Amino acid sequence: MSALGKKKGLLEVFKFGTYIAIPIVMMYAFANNSDNLEKIIRNRSYVVYPPEGPRPPSGDEIRDMIKKNKAAS
Repeated sequence: MSALGKKKGLLEVFKFGTYIAIPIVMMYAFANNSDNLEKIIRNRSYVVYPPEGPRPPSGDEIRDMIKKNKAAS
């Protein structure tokens, strides 16, 4: 630590402690109360599907439409 200096060394220790503490605290919060995790999952809907549109015509319907168009022409 002498190469970094005292203040930079303390900053590095603080950053390392923060990097280690945050995942541990989060795991503790969700492991003890799984309701918290379920609330977060239900609150965030990442995939929003558009409403369903009309279905394309089936093969038989398309053949009937072609026959009608040929008969009208």
